This record gives sequence, structure tokens and C-alpha cells, in this order.
Amino acid sequence: MPSFRSMVRPSGRLLSLALALLLAISSGTALPTAHAQVKPGDIPENYYFPATTAFDEAIPSPSDFLGYDIGTYHTRHARIVAYFRELARASDRVEIRDVGRTNEFRPMIYAVITSPENHANLESLRQQHLAISDPAADAPDLAEQPIVVQLGYGVHGNETSSSEVAMLQAYALAAEQGSEAEERLEKGIFLVEPVLNPDGRDRHTNWANMHRGDPLVADPLDREHNEVWPSGRTNHYWFDLNRDWLPLTQIESRNRVAFYHRWRPNLVTDVHEMGTDNTYFFEPTEPVDSWNPLVPDRVYTELTAPFADAYAEALDDIGTLYFTKEIFDNSYPGYGSTYPNMQGGLGFVFEQASARGHIQQSDSRLVTFPYTIRNQLRTSLATVETAIEQRERLLRHQRTFFTSALDEAEDFPVSAYVFGNDENQSRTRAFLDLLLQHQIEVYELNETAEYDGQTFSPGSAYVVPTRQAQHRMVRTMFEKVTSFADSVFYDTSAWSMALSYGLPHHGVERGSVPRGERVTTVPSPDGIGRVPESSYAYLVDWTEDPAAQVLNALLEHGLTVKAAFEPFEIQTDRGPVSYPRGSVLLPVQPQSISADSLHRVVEAVEKEAGMNIDAVPSGFARSGIDLGSPAFQPIEKPNALMIVGNGVSGYEAGQVWYVLDTRVDMPITKVARADLDRVHLPDYNALVMVSGRYDDLPQRFMDDLQRWIEAGNTLITIRGATPWAIRSGLANDSTLIDGMDSVPTASIGESDDMPARFDYETAADRRGAQRIGGAIFEADLDLTHPLGFGYTPRSLPVYRDHDILLPPAANPFSTVAQYVDAPRLSGYVSEANRDTLGGTASLVVDQVGRGRIVLFADNPNFRGMWLGTGRLFFNALFFGSHIYTP
Repeated sequence: MPSFRSMVRPSGRLLSLALALLLAISSGTALPTAHAQVKPGDIPENYYFPATTAFDEAIPSPSDFLGYDIGTYHTRHARIVAYFRELARASDRVEIRDVGRTNEFRPMIYAVITSPENHANLESLRQQHLAISDPAADAPDLAEQPIVVQLGYGVHGNETSSSEVAMLQAYALAAEQGSEAEERLEKGIFLVEPVLNPDGRDRHTNWANMHRGDPLVADPLDREHNEVWPSGRTNHYWFDLNRDWLPLTQIESRNRVAFYHRWRPNLVTDVHEMGTDNTYFFEPTEPVDSWNPLVPDRVYTELTAPFADAYAEALDDIGTLYFTKEIFDNSYPGYGSTYPNMQGGLGFVFEQASARGHIQQSDSRLVTFPYTIRNQLRTSLATVETAIEQRERLLRHQRTFFTSALDEAEDFPVSAYVFGNDENQSRTRAFLDLLLQHQIEVYELNETAEYDGQTFSPGSAYVVPTRQAQHRMVRTMFEKVTSFADSVFYDTSAWSMALSYGLPHHGVERGSVPRGERVTTVPSPDGIGRVPESSYAYLVDWTEDPAAQVLNALLEHGLTVKAAFEPFEIQTDRGPVSYPRGSVLLPVQPQSISADSLHRVVEAVEKEAGMNIDAVPSGFARSGIDLGSPAFQPIEKPNALMIVGNGVSGYEAGQVWYVLDTRVDMPITKVARADLDRVHLPDYNALVMVSGRYDDLPQRFMDDLQRWIEAGNTLITIRGATPWAIRSGLANDSTLIDGMDSVPTASIGESDDMPARFDYETAADRRGAQRIGGAIFEADLDLTHPLGFGYTPRSLPVYRDHDILLPPAANPFSTVAQYVDAPRLSGYVSEANRDTLGGTASLVVDQVGRGRIVLFADNPNFRGMWLGTGRLFFNALFFGSHIYTP
């Protein structure tokens, strides 16, 4: 609820009393007596903090600095940052660390709050703390070592109470007086991150403030409570940052995890909001079944219990209802509340019923913004207090966690993982970079090694021993998991990053692996920016990931570029080289610029993409097609359009936008559904449609779309848009049309003459067990199809988190990727779904007139981390116009 000062007009005594009543009802406090006057603009002084709390008056409170009471308005990110900098100016307990910028160039900051004495010795304390998690180092005296607590707020930008709490919590640490407060600062180092998602925060803050009424409107239908697509939950690229601690695709996550490992905190908080009709949730989560099997059980039991008791006491004290041990989970290691569990710390998630604005009526009560803030603050304060009480216990746990990892490694059957791809070294470097960001030990491979028919070569392959302090993270990155305690998952059941990168890798079970020096930085490719000048042509190997960026850059320069539709071997400046299908040919003639100018463009593009471009002195191939062959087809510059807006998956649309922005440097026009009547489709040659609701698209647009495809253009449908494209009549393959309605669906019971009967309470689990909540499956990929260009081998790991079953096409040449008979590689899938999925299609092309529809059953760009299938999407954009079904 907002501050009374801003709400009550001079004649508003009745409104003042009414608001006091609402505040009291929602907060659980006693109602004011009839003669008590609520001062306009003042939330009661002891509303947020316990009444006995005393503060240093020289330190400005958030309200003093902002000019309004916390909870009156949603505070913009810049003002939050400004307040934290003011705290650092006013208090010798506070220092600010700038750790980076967001995509929209907002600063990411941490406040380091501790005693002045600790600040004077901070770097030494940090090094001592890191020694705790290094089994090879002598641990400091834990009785004297401060605990490190990271208080994180606001990973979802429209869950806004948390960042308001960050200001109050930082104020408490900086200004609270008394011996207990001083002891906390002596025994603790607190890293306060006020806004984990600055771009999303401001998107929602502006929305909530611009639609704030006076008087406030509690009706859930009011515009204030229904922000427009894509909402402030996500970051600039519409990514959910709370799923990104493991893949680290987003700049915010990379900045955050880099700072995290500078300290490796003992405890991390992850503060959220949920639906208005709920109450409050704190850990423990669902017992046993939701736990990550690599994390010791004591994390979820004996270490969590004192905190749960403290949270219950804090909320009981103010009469707030709450629940525990239900929903949510601790299995996926990419949440802000689970990643710390993999690093010898504790991660705690908090969920508060949200006002989604300033005040909202739920099914049973009013929820005010100040009420949500107070609940979150009380558990935050309890976290700080309990962390100090449990200090030595948590420090010992962190030490034991990493020393026990070495013991577990002794019994683990795999001694090391070897990974690398000589044909796609850029992918290898990208995966190496991910491992290093997670502080995983990696070593050079110093001898050629062969495992299960895979050859790994020095210079393009690396060794990751499992016996290391980050043993559990190593397994997280590589291990394929197929057995589970439960069959229902809040998010995903599979997260092998080696599979998501589509990299050749092998777990070595016996014998030593020939490893060399430890790798601490990602090596740069040799010779970048120094391409020999050719008077004939330049070539780009399509197996390398940056090849798409190179091709797009050349097309952006208006150059004539061709792609090879057959493989060949030819002499280059670096000797004979074999090139696969899809490889790019840039002839020196004919071009619209001189050979000298072309060479300068080539060197600049090579430097920007970080990938070698080869100079060719002759068009005569040693084997395969010559450079003048008709099998080299001219490539048209993609001019892509994507439908976005209400009813469309913001996550999937954001992933398309992100991969094109960051990996191809290709613009894509994002047009809202409401603006489709303004679109002139012939201005584009590719249209991308992700999962969404399209049944209500205007018939005029549908007619234009059909004609546009038939004229020779490419429609790319992803996941949920694929069955829509088939059922809408855009596709003309009869097998697809009939098959979408006839594929078998998994049953929750046994097939029997009599209907199955189960207890009612098991319904959710039984139905949930049939849902593919996120697992990794194997598909067979046609490497000769233009959509398969650049891939080796045929086996392709695919991420799947839906129940769409796409039948193979009637045309035998149109099913590009098909699930193998026993497709599960990692993650949970029911027996019925496993049997049903085998043999269905993951990727199909349907010829429509002179054009085509590229039908992805799965999302090739999942969370921006699935590099292994991302090339399929790029191929569809660049080579789609060359797909003609025989």
C-alpha cells in the first residue's frame, strides 16, 4: 500500500481511515483506534522493522533519500543505485562494487557491507575465505573467519518487492546500532545485490507507476496489474535470468557468476513473488524428490532447518500465513537458489504473493505493496541473524563439501572427461570458456587419444579430471542422468551442457588420460585478421560456428557470395583443406568493389568473427566440386520477420532475437500481432513463428501468407507454432496433416479392458509423470540436407520439453531429423512417452509451391544455450530458399 502522504487529499480524512484499515487488514496489525490519526504520507515508523530497532540518524533511510516512503511507488533502478552509493558515502560499513553493465547499459552493483575493521582487511579476508573451498590449501581458523552472505534481490523484474527490501536491508546493515548489530558486521561480510535484473525492473517499474491511480485501484482487471507483453519478468532479450546461472548465456549472469566466485558465499538468497492468491513460501522445498542427487542431503535438512525455524518465527510474529515443503525444487543447478548448493553454500528461495502493482484484491484479501515488502524484509533480516548464529557450521560445511568431493571422485567410475572437436574449434573454445567461468579445472590434451571411435587431438581437445574440488560441477556438465527419485519436475530434468553444445566427449573409465598444462584462459585462434590477399577467391568452413556471422557480414557488404551444396577439397594458403556442404565461397570476381577493398573487408570480417577465412589461389579442387561448379549456389541475404506480442511465447521469441543479435549480427524485424495489417510480406524472405496463439490471425493475413510461401519464401515454425501451421492448412503434406490428429498419446494408466482407477490425491503426480518436462533425446540428422549442413556426425542431441508429436513426412526426403527408436539420452521420460516418441520427427520441411515451411517440433534455440541445434535454425535462414523437395 502506498504512503498516506501521497494519497490523501486535504479533505480526505475518511479515505485516510479507510486506507489505514486496508493496511491493518493486509498486514495483520491491530486496527487504529477511532481517535488515532494516521499522518498523511507516513507508513507507521515501526511497520517494516521490529519496534526495538535503533538506527544512526546520520545515515539516510531509503525514505529520506527517495523523498517518499518505501512502498509508495515502485523505485526505478537508477534511484536504487543512487541510494546505495549514498549509503557508501555516509557509512564506513559500506563499499560499492560495480561488476558490469546490462544490455541496456544499466550498472550492476553490489554493496559490500561489513565492519570498518573488516573493510580494512577485506582482500586478506577474501583470500582466506576462498582457501576454505580449496582442499589443497590450509583452511583459516574458522572460529575467527567471517561468514560471507550474498543477499540477492529482483531476478524477475516484475517481482518488485524484493528490490525495495534490498534498500531497507542495506540500510539496516549500514545504520542499525547496538552490540548485536556490530557483532553481525564483525562476524559477517554481506554482499547485497539490489537488482539482479535492472532492465526488466525498469520495464515493470515504469508500467506500475504510470498506471498508478489516486486513489489506488485494487481491481485485478485494472491496467496497472496487467502489464503488456513481454512484461518486466525477463531481461532485455526476454530471458529468464533465474534459469541462466548454469548456461551463462546472458551478460547479467556472466557478470554475476564472476563476482560470485570472487567470494564463493556461504549463503545466497533468491527473493521472488508469485500469484496474488497465494501466501508466502520459504524453504525447505518438497522433501527428497526435489533434491539434487549430487548435493549432500544435510544441505536440505540439518543446515536448512535453523533458517526455516527463524523464518517461521519472523512471520508468525507479524501474523503472516506461509507454507513450506510444497512445489518448487532444488534439482536444476541453474537457479539462483540452487547454484550455491553446488558450491558448498546454501541457496534459499522465497516467494511472496504479489500485488503486481500497489494494491490488488485477491480471491480472499487485499494485498498491498508495503505488506509484500514487510514480509520479504522480515525473512531477509532473519537470514542475516541466523547466518551469524550458524556461521561456524556453514563454514565447516563449505570445507567439508569440497574435501568430500575428492573422496566421492575416488569412487566415481569416470576418471576424466575428454572433449573437443577439431572441425568446430570455435564450439570447443566456447565450451572451454563455460567450464572456466564455473571454476572447473581443465587441462590440455597432449597426445592423440581415441575412445569409442572418436579421435581427440592436441590443440583441439581438452581433459577435465573428475577428481577435483569441482567434482560435482564436472558431473553436472557431462553426466547423462536417466534414473530419478520422482517423475514430476518444476523445470527441467536434464542439463548436460556437453550435450547442449553438441560436442564430442567421452568419459574415460580406465587408465590415465594424456594431459598437459592446466588451462586458465581460452586460447585465441591463430592468424586472425591476417588473411593473405587472393586474386581468385576466399573460403569459409561452414562447420565452424562463427561461419554464420561471417556469411551474414559478407552479405551485409553487398557482396556476391555462394555456398557449396557438395563437399570438396582444395589447396588454400594453409595447405589442402576439406570443406563440407554449406561452406562459403567469396569469389574476387565479379564483385562491385576492387580486389584490394575486398581483401580489407575479408580481414575486418575475420577479425570481428574470430574465425579464419582461407585464401584460395585457384578454383581447381583436389577432389569434389570445383569452385565454378553449379553446385555452388548464390546466397540471398536473409530479411527476416518475427511475430511477437500478446499470445506469443516471449521466451522463445527472445531466444531467436538473442541468437541472431549475438551470434550472427543479423537484424530481425519484430512485429506485434496487432500490427500485422501493416506488414507487406514481399518485403521479407523469411518469417519466424515461435510457440503462441495464432488461431485468431486475420484471414487476410493468412491468405497473404499462403501466397507469400508459394511465391518462394520460407516460413520457419518453432515448437507450438508447428502443429498450428499444419492444422491451419498452410502445410500440404497429407501425412503431416493426418498424422497430427492420429499420433498416439501416452496414457496415465495401464491399457486394459477395464478403465484404470487411482486415488484422487495421485492425479497430479500421475499426469505430471506423463509430461516431458525437459529431457535430452537423440535424433538422426540427414547431413546432406541443406538444414543439416555443417554437422557431423548424424547423431544429434535435441532438447525437448513438450508433448508435440510430429509424424515423419510422406516425402522420404523431407524428414530432416528423426528420433531414433530408443531416443532418451538424459533426463526423465515415462515409458509410454519413450515408446511413442521413437520414430517421430524433430524437423520436417514441407514444400508449398515454390516455397517451403521449415517445421521444428523442438526449439533449436532453447534458452540460448543449445548450440548443438542452433545451426539448424541458421541453416533455415540462409539456405531455406535452396530447399526443393525431390
